[in-house]
Amino acid sequence: MYNEIINKRKDDLEKAMEHLKIEMGKIRTGRANPSMVEDLLVDYYGTKTPMKQIASINTPEPRLIVIQPWDRGALTGIEAAIRESDLNLNPNNDGILIRINIPMLTEERRKEMVKILNQKAEEGRIAVRSIREEIWKDIQDSEKEGKISEDDKFRGKEKLQEVVDDYNKKIEEFRTKKEAEIMTV
Repeated sequence: MYNEIINKRKDDLEKAMEHLKIEMGKIRTGRANPSMVEDLLVDYYGTKTPMKQIASINTPEPRLIVIQPWDRGALTGIEAAIRESDLNLNPNNDGILIRINIPMLTEERRKEMVKILNQKAEEGRIAVRSIREEIWKDIQDSEKEGKISEDDKFRGKEKLQEVVDDYNKKIEEFRTKKEAEIMTV
């Protein structure tokens, strides 16, 4: 019974991991990557729209992002969204497309990026912990309702902790890999 409760909520844990991977993917590593800008919200005819829905985003060179909107009227909105973001990037608008040169990261900036990375990893661990608390509450409620025995409740707690430890290990592996990318010159 406790296995069913845990398995029913594994999707939530997977969603938390996917969200974490997306958030960590947005952190600059010194190389151009479309994921850095594709989710920026652009004011497109009065509606906030993700950039990836109104333009094609390419990286023809390791230090260059090229954004070509399908509607040239969106150029100024895209440029404004990039300038207003916390990416510290300077877009060049030539009337047809936008080029963004990615500067080399300084050692100080790399350390700042690692701090941001660690904050994102901690947010992921917090999300996993909150899901764990919800599952544990469900297991306790099942025991109170007489659906499972007290022994099963504690077996469920052990099984739940194994699952949580596995997800925390995945978070740490991903964080370590991303930190290595950031610190590589």
